[in-house]
Amino acid sequence: MTLKPLFDRVVVKSVEAEETTKAGIILPGSAQEKPQVAEVVAVGPGGVVDGKEIKMAVSVGDRVIVSKYAGTEVKNGGVEYNIVRMSDILAIVE
Repeated sequence: MTLKPLFDRVVVKSVEAEETTKAGIILPGSAQEKPQVAEVVAVGPGGVVDGKEIKMAVSVGDRVIVSKYAGTEVKNGGVEYNIVRMSDILAIVE
């Protein structure tokens, strides 16, 4: 099954969180924060949403920072994705 977002939605896949701190302490999965850096997997066409023209500023393959609790989590083929609005993407990581 292929995920094809609509309107101003973007499908992202979280980049794995680091398991150790800078001091070398290994963190269990329950103590790790939800990763905010993600890779863009699919981008909607944009268009008019709520009366405003939305132009998509990201493309497939971009690494982005997403709002911490934004979007809807979905599983597809055993992989977890997050579908967010374009406005929930805070920055592109270069």
